[in-house]
Amino acid sequence: METNYFEFYNLPESFQLDEAALKRRYYALSREYHPDFHATESAERQQEVLRLSTLNTNAYRTLSDADLRMAYILGSHGLLEEGKQSMPPDFLMEVMELNEQIMELEFDPDPEVAARVETEVKTLTDTLDAGITPVLAGYSGLPPEARPQALQQVKTYYLKKRYLLRIRESLTKFAPRS
Repeated sequence: METNYFEFYNLPESFQLDEAALKRRYYALSREYHPDFHATESAERQQEVLRLSTLNTNAYRTLSDADLRMAYILGSHGLLEEGKQSMPPDFLMEVMELNEQIMELEFDPDPEVAARVETEVKTLTDTLDAGITPVLAGYSGLPPEARPQALQQVKTYYLKKRYLLRIRESLTKFAPRS
């Protein structure tokens, strides 16, 4: 069983963490598990300290980044299994249309089309962000029986956000430079 990062830091599972508390906990454990402070201990204890030091670094790296934290929470609930993701058909159609416009830009660069696609992607992203903000903010206060529904909403948001990120990356490759 892999150590739960939230439990390791003695923090509640939350999409919006107290960043200062996370950082304090990380630095405290960094000092506690620094290998130099355990150089005279047994080989077994030194291995354990090294494991805990690595765990501390990985936990902090994951929890301090909002996107990695979101993926971590969803993954810990078994919601990011590869090949088992379904997206709403209307969103997939929008994405397909945007991708087609980007492909056209590859062959026929047009600053107006690029700007329009960029605006559409930004509007979609802003709408997504506005819709998920209350869910993310309220998640840690939800009773356990209400969390699965919230997690499904976050999963859909996360997957849509990844689609839009890929579109943005494609757009920067094929959009003409003005």
